[in-house]
Amino acid sequence: MKDFNAFFQSYGITLDDVEVANQTARLLVEKTPENSTIEVYKRCFNSIDLTSLNSTDNFTNIGSMVEKVNAFADHFPDMPSVAAICVYPNFSGIVRKTLSVPMSIAAVSAGFPSSQTFIEVKVAETALAVHEGASEIDVVISVGSFLNGQYEDVFEELSELKAACRDAHFKVILETGALKHAEEIKKASLLAMEAGADFIKTSTGKMNPAATPEAAYVMCNAINEYYKKTGRKVGFKPAGGIVTPADAVNYYTIVKEILGEEWLNNGLFRLGASRVANNLLTSIYGKEITYF
Repeated sequence: MKDFNAFFQSYGITLDDVEVANQTARLLVEKTPENSTIEVYKRCFNSIDLTSLNSTDNFTNIGSMVEKVNAFADHFPDMPSVAAICVYPNFSGIVRKTLSVPMSIAAVSAGFPSSQTFIEVKVAETALAVHEGASEIDVVISVGSFLNGQYEDVFEELSELKAACRDAHFKVILETGALKHAEEIKKASLLAMEAGADFIKTSTGKMNPAATPEAAYVMCNAINEYYKKTGRKVGFKPAGGIVTPADAVNYYTIVKEILGEEWLNNGLFRLGASRVANNLLTSIYGKEITYF
């Protein structure tokens, strides 16, 4: 059994929420203006996981979304495309069959968004999504168990899901809106990375608050510390409530300042922000665009 208290303490998890908020605000005030450029907007666009996670989703509307991605270069030849398409696991197959351009297929799995079901169901759903064509799997930690201090249980569950992913990238959602203090966010970040997460992600987008700059600040610092100790690079994905180009640039700035330029590619930085896609295009071209 892993001693998680010792593990957490080895990273220094004593954080002051007010100080984290102040440091985050200061960083954004000082550094965001230099990143509010067309080039950065394009890089942010290229980091988007274009997402549809609605109860009304069906093969027709998901297929139409994929076809828009397929045709994107014809309409915007000077733009990079989005990084991935993210859907419920039962649509992984239709995305794989319809997609004709090189791009990742992400599927939320393992009882998304609540993570409240049997581990056997979580593992089966994850394995089925990969079998159907998902190259990335987004899962939510068992938030209730984590908040109850059941760190070993959460770790073992994530480890099982990582194994079920096989070669697919494993993206772990912390649901930071349910983690009320910076210390909890750092603990969850470290636990997820230790269990094999290739990415850590703020939120499902189904709970308020969703992504916040303060959570991003804590998570990126945790990624940086973990990298320095282990040599393993873990990606970062804020998701939920990212609507404007300014929102996207805030997260880009946090990643740039804490993790550096080598993280500023869609292999290590993603935005779960479908609504921001058209807004970024509008800002880039200087006219209203509603392509997606």
